[in-house]
Amino acid sequence: MPQPQLHLHTDAQFASPYAMSVFVALEEKRLPFTLTTVDLGIGANHQASYAAKSLTERVPTLVHEDFALSESSAITEYLDDAFPDTPVYPQDTQLRARARQLQAWLRSDLMPIRQERSTEVVFYGRRGEPLSPAAEAAAQKLYAAAETLLAQNNANLFGQWCIADTDLALMLNRLILNGDPVPAKLIDYAARQWERPSVQRWLELDRPAL
Repeated sequence: MPQPQLHLHTDAQFASPYAMSVFVALEEKRLPFTLTTVDLGIGANHQASYAAKSLTERVPTLVHEDFALSESSAITEYLDDAFPDTPVYPQDTQLRARARQLQAWLRSDLMPIRQERSTEVVFYGRRGEPLSPAAEAAAQKLYAAAETLLAQNNANLFGQWCIADTDLALMLNRLILNGDPVPAKLIDYAARQWERPSVQRWLELDRPAL
């Protein structure tokens, strides 16, 4: 059977949490793919050649043969539909919905954390100033949700690993790797998630200096 023709476009710094999510999903599914970087700093994502592939002119964008798709959770859901042999979402309908809910929440809420603890903390070791009251409130909201989901002391959110585990660990690591006070249970959870070979391969990518 011929291998699928998959091409992932990501940011040049490999610092996008959303590109990381798709990269990890591809690795977990053991799907061969090629990788191209897009320099967001010079607006390469708005150039006509890239806009022709990416409807939203953002990264990540995945090209599968003659079909191109942007927005990370849409891509990972597509990958599960197109290549179901190794799922990256729970198979139970309600747990799958909960994983999607968590992904949507992490992408649409908690803005003070994303502003004050950029992924440069995670991938470049930069440190931020103390959290503002708004960011501290967002962090407490994040911890409460994560502890509720991990109430049974599971290694993963829903029994077996799923892509939402990587997304949650990334959000937690924005704070953990900055040295912010995070509940020990969540520090342990994020550390376990960070050990996955698929995550390690993303971390080992050659990043240019900022």
